[in-house]
Amino acid sequence: MAEIENTTPTEDENASPELTTWGVGPWQGEWPTEEHFDPELLQNGDTRNVLDHFRYWKMEAIVADLDKRRHKYHVAIENWQHDLNIGSIVRTANAFLAEEVHIIGNRRWNRRGAMVTDRYQHVRHHPSVEEFVEWAKGRNLPIIAIDNVPDCQRIEEYALPEECVLLFGQEGPGLSEAAIEAATVVLEITQFGSTRSINASAAAAITMHQWVMQHVFNKR
Repeated sequence: MAEIENTTPTEDENASPELTTWGVGPWQGEWPTEEHFDPELLQNGDTRNVLDHFRYWKMEAIVADLDKRRHKYHVAIENWQHDLNIGSIVRTANAFLAEEVHIIGNRRWNRRGAMVTDRYQHVRHHPSVEEFVEWAKGRNLPIIAIDNVPDCQRIEEYALPEECVLLFGQEGPGLSEAAIEAATVVLEITQFGSTRSINASAAAAITMHQWVMQHVFNKR
């Protein structure tokens, strides 16, 4: 059964402190009275890696605000070898406001690259590809796999569904055979140099931005 991870901050050996040089000090002047402001942050300052709009906000208030406008695509990542790229993919999913991130396989994943963005991003765990596929089918979400395998199509020439799951493999082996078989389509990112593949987190960032270009900017 798929499980949503608790996004409440916990001590984790892989966690990174949510600090940034772009932080602000204690609130100057009379404190605001709106419920979404955090008294502790107002008093001590806010060094979190968040937009200025969210300065001094409670974490749960930020999540609630994001939930009102999340995009309709999901991101899924196979996690069989504790891939270091997973954290970076979660961070990018937060930046491009994905609905959810799905971790398939091992429940534990390296959070360092996420830079604490998993506090603001819904993360769901699926023990196996089969259970992930069952979840996606139950919501009529096509699985769009990203890999450079025989007979795949170019992502630059493909119309991504507005509601879908973008599925990524791990660095090195790529997607498992079971994941490829479950996909509605397998897309590759066109390359022009000598390398056979690009970094998994880079591929995820390109793909998410491709979805944004098709379904956000093309509607303006």
